[in-house]
Amino acid sequence: MRRLHEPIYRARLRELVRQIVPLLRPGDRVLDVGCGAGTLGRALLDAPDCPPDVSVQGLETAPRGDEPIEVLAYDGQRFPLDDGSVDLVIVADVLHHEPEPDRLLRECCRVSRRHLVIKDHKPEGPLGWWRVALIDWAANAPYGVPCLFRYRTARQWRAAFADLRLKLVQERQAMRLYPPVVNLFFGGRLQYFAVLEVSGESIGPAQNRQGDRIDPAAEI
Repeated sequence: MRRLHEPIYRARLRELVRQIVPLLRPGDRVLDVGCGAGTLGRALLDAPDCPPDVSVQGLETAPRGDEPIEVLAYDGQRFPLDDGSVDLVIVADVLHHEPEPDRLLRECCRVSRRHLVIKDHKPEGPLGWWRVALIDWAANAPYGVPCLFRYRTARQWRAAFADLRLKLVQERQAMRLYPPVVNLFFGGRLQYFAVLEVSGESIGPAQNRQGDRIDPAAEI
């Protein structure tokens, strides 16, 4: 299963690098939340057009120890970083595995001072949920990653961003993420990509800066 998934993963990695590198600025500090083996962070740094002096740290609840980037251990609640301490936060195919995705998003908002990049899934089109669930399971089962099979629609993604007072500056509701045949069934409109601007009005871990309570976006 892992060998079958390898070319799919490489194609996904190339496309994510292509989308993220233009967002980077010289000297940026980047955080890859749920970085896994750290390959995305390393690929960003190795990209020919990556700006100078960019640094990438990963974040994981159980770092493996052999990642090609520095990976911070995370207790599952609060990131071990100060408010506004990174320029850009990446959350790639992580939120649909997270039991409390809105709590995780609030932590991303807390530590980012400029942008939040989200890559995830959305069930759309014929048998959309089933196709997303199948590629999710196939990509994660070989590594022992549990699948919750909860995916947001584009409307639900936007509702979550609005609750967090994030400004949507870029949105892709379809992506050519995989090799052609695989992309036909599991790419396209099943993939979601958003770039969000974090400002002083964006909401932190449990409350906004005025202390108002928030309600999490509905899950399907």
